[in-house]
Amino acid sequence: MSDDHAHVQEFFTARAAGWDSKFPDDGPAYAAAVADLRLGAGDRVLDAGCGTGRALPPLRAAVGPTGVVLGADLTPAMLAAAVAAGRDREGALLLADVAALPLRPECLDAVFAAGLIAHLPHPVENLRELARVVRPGGRLALFHPIGRAALAARQGRQITPEDLRAEPNLRPLLSRSGWRMTSYVDEEARFLALAVRED
Repeated sequence: MSDDHAHVQEFFTARAAGWDSKFPDDGPAYAAAVADLRLGAGDRVLDAGCGTGRALPPLRAAVGPTGVVLGADLTPAMLAAAVAAGRDREGALLLADVAALPLRPECLDAVFAAGLIAHLPHPVENLRELARVVRPGGRLALFHPIGRAALAARQGRQITPEDLRAEPNLRPLLSRSGWRMTSYVDEEARFLALAVRED
């Protein structure tokens, strides 16, 4: 395991038990972002870096009983919190690194990723791995329940020009990774970048 992985696991293990209670009002923002992903009945979707699984219920509602919902996370404690919240009933949980997913190529219709991009050690390669498991024309949602400025203020830091989520940085990053950005929203109440997997 790389130092990056160890750091991410340490960070989230320490916070897993209280994660949902720290952000109790995020449910509607997750549901709205999932709606913007435009999933259909029977679709196959991955929540990459699913954490406590807050996106799993709206993802399941979007794809219905015939769809497939997977949640993958690197941190066992976060997956345990997802199980404790009953969210494993909405989709299958995988202890997996999103940089090396145990999935065959082009097996999914979409990937939802909340708060993931800041934790990717090699963003181009890691986003390319997400593209690998999505069919051509499939979709990606990079989401956060608050915008970049609000998140920076919450964390007591300034936004820098190097921020990967800034549109001038994110658009070419996605392009180099096999994705084409189709929309970008960075508001106080949410961050959502949508992309389509190129052929």
